[in-house]
Parts: sequence; structure tokens; C-alpha cells
Amino acid sequence: MDIEQKTRKIVERALQYGASDIHVVPDKLGGMLRFRVDGRLVDMETMPEIFMKRMISHLKFVSGMDIGERRRPQNQGLELIVNNQKVFMRLSTFPSSAMESLVIRLFPLESEKEILQLSLFPTQTKELLELMKVKQGLIILCGPTGAGKTTTLYSLLTKRVKESHENIITLEDPVEQKQTNFLQMEINEKAGITYASGLKSLLRHDPDLIMLGEIRDPETAKMAIRASLSGHLVVTTLHSSSTTGALKRLLDLGVSLTDLEETLHGIVAQRLVDLMCPYCGEECQIYCRKRRKRRRGAIYELLVDDELKTAMRILGTEGELTVPRLKLNSWLRKGISLGYLPAAEWTRRGKGGYET
Repeated sequence: MDIEQKTRKIVERALQYGASDIHVVPDKLGGMLRFRVDGRLVDMETMPEIFMKRMISHLKFVSGMDIGERRRPQNQGLELIVNNQKVFMRLSTFPSSAMESLVIRLFPLESEKEILQLSLFPTQTKELLELMKVKQGLIILCGPTGAGKTTTLYSLLTKRVKESHENIITLEDPVEQKQTNFLQMEINEKAGITYASGLKSLLRHDPDLIMLGEIRDPETAKMAIRASLSGHLVVTTLHSSSTTGALKRLLDLGVSLTDLEETLHGIVAQRLVDLMCPYCGEECQIYCRKRRKRRRGAIYELLVDDELKTAMRILGTEGELTVPRLKLNSWLRKGISLGYLPAAEWTRRGKGGYET
């Protein structure tokens, strides 16, 4: 089997397991192939050093990276057809001390999920859908890396565009998942497409809803506020472990409390949790996970309406912020008590940044 066929087989195998990432990491024996399945890294097989080098070189070549450059990290995207399914892959190389390593993020393009399939509790799904009905302002979805923010956001946008037939445009850096239901623009600073210039062009294209991929810095935060003040609905993501933490983060990025009071409709914090396996119980084995259609669910913490106003008023007086509604840990306890979630999820809550 040649290197191209073997690489395709590895991607096919990762998709069968529902893996989000493929890791090709050097070790003492040559290389280790790992899949990230439901947030956990699983060792799949060892590979000879020569094969690992050839595989990385092959993927760098077909994706348009510089094959001869091994001293600095590189990032590039690539589309592949596997079993008649189109898969977008985001490749990232890293020059470790031993040898160059590779991580591939997988985005199956036919894997759109309904919001009802993502949420663990229907009441929270209903609240999310109600929040998305507003016509203008700012909505923020927050959570740690790997919490499924982008998947939830895309599913909410897909449902909205199907129901209202609006012109939805995204501005992302980079485009994480290619969608067919709305227009997507990717930041490309080399070509002169920054958040500022991209948003200016985007506003001329008569959007009803704007999605900014992520608020990372003061410039992006100002862009999100500016677009929401222009009469559009802006939805975006932010790295924060809680809704109140996201509110503080926005202030740290230079957004004024006055602008937040005028534009912000709600903040949603999200976590992904393992569902109880009907066959294995608490600890689901990797081969069993491969055969289960739904293995994880999302729980949310919403800060909206009067509670949002109260939180902003407390921030204005430099008081201590608390959320009076059910926090993520409360939803987690509820899921465990109802038998939806394994008790082990409680001991893992610290890794995901759950509030105590």
C-alpha cells in the first residue's frame, strides 16, 4: 500500500471512530498515531519513522505547505473525499525537538447536526432558540477549547436561515467548518482581508445576521460591538469558562459597559459531557464508542434578560458577580441523578473549567 492510500485509510478509520483530531507524534520507536475521540487522546498504533516522515511530507505537499521548511510551524487546509464523503482537514505541523509532528483537525462536511441532537436538556434548547430570535444586537457563546461552540453556533444559524431565509454571512479566522447554508469569508491578512476591512465589505452585502468567528483581542471586540450597533444581529464566540467570566473578559478587552448595555442580549456558556453508555455503563470502551451514534451532549449556562442586566449593574459598581440561576455544575448534577451521565463526569468537571 502506497503512502497516499495509507493516509486515506487513516483518515477513514478516524471518521469511523468519530474522532475530531488525528495526531502523528514522534516517539522512541518512530511515531505514534493517536485519535482524539470524545475529548480523549487514544493511542491507535505505532508507525516506523520513515513512514511517519513520508506521510507528513505527503500531506504538506498536497495541502500547499513548504515541504523543505521544518524549523517553524505551518498551518494549511485540505479537502479530501473519503467513502464518497467530503472532509475538510485543517493541518498543523510543529517542529518538536525530536522530529516534526502533525495534527489534523477533521470537519466532515455532511455532518451537520440539529440543535436538538446536541443539547442534553430540551428546556435549554428552547431557551437557546428563543435567544436566537432577536433581530439585532450581540449574542456570545463561550467555553473552553473543544467544548463544541462552533458546532452549536452553526446548528443555530442553520436552523435560523431555514426558517427565516435571511442573508447570513460569517467572518472567520480561519473558516472552521465549510457550510452551504450561508456565506463564509476567511481572514487573510496577506491579501489585505482583516477583521476591519472584511467587516466593512460584509456590511455592504446586505446581511441580516453576522457571525464573527471569535473575539480574541480588543480590535475584534470593537468590530463586534460596531456591527451590532449598526442594526444587525452579531453572534460570536469567546474563550471563557462561565457567562460572568465572559462579561469580565469583554470589559478587559476595552468594551465599555455602556455599549454592552445597549447591544448585549445574552451570553451562553457551553460544556460537552459524556452520555451514559447503555452497554458498558460508566466507562465506555473505544470500540463500543465507535458503534454508538450519540456519545456526548451539551449543557449550557445562560445569562439573559434581568439577570444579565443585574450582572452588568453589579459590574458597574465593581461588586462580586454571581449567577442566581442554575450553574453548569447544577445541570451536571441533574444529568447524573437522572442517569443520563456517568458519575465520572463530576470528577472531570475541573478539566473543562466548570465553576464550583
